[in-house]
Amino acid sequence: MKIYQHIKILFEHNNAPEGGYGIESAWAIPINEDSYKIDNILFYAPEYSLGDIVSVENRDGDLFVTGLIKESGHSTVRIIFNNKNLVSETRDILKAMGCESEISEVSILISVDIPANVDYSLIKEYLEKGEELLKWSYEESCIAHSIS
Repeated sequence: MKIYQHIKILFEHNNAPEGGYGIESAWAIPINEDSYKIDNILFYAPEYSLGDIVSVENRDGDLFVTGLIKESGHSTVRIIFNNKNLVSETRDILKAMGCESEISEVSILISVDIPANVDYSLIKEYLEKGEELLKWSYEESCIAHSIS
C-alpha cells in the first residue's frame, strides 16, 4: 500500500463568505513538481473538485493553483441551510445517495462531493426539492463536463 504525502495548496477565488476575494487551502497529493491531485472537498474555489489534477506555481513558498490539468469526473455543490437542524439529516441522506460532504466553519454551509459514478440528476432533483421547500439554497460550484 502506497502512503501519500499530503501538501497544502492554495486557491484564489471571489467567493469569500464575507464577499469578494479569498484564498482557500486544500490538501493535495503531489503528482510531480508542478501538479497535484486535490484530496479535499472545496468550499469556495469554483471550477475544481475532489480528485482533479491541477497545476501550481510557487509564490514565496506557497503553492497557488494556476489551472486544471485533468478533471476527475467529480462534481461539487454547496448548500446553505435556512435551519441548522437540517444539516445532519441532509448529510446522511446525501451519503446514502453516494455523496460525501463537509461542514464549513459556517455551521449552516456544507460542501458536497458527487463522484462520477453517482447519477447527478438524482442529486439535483433532491437539491431542487429542498430549495422549493425553503430548506436551503444550493449552488453548483463545479459540475463535471461529462454530466453538464
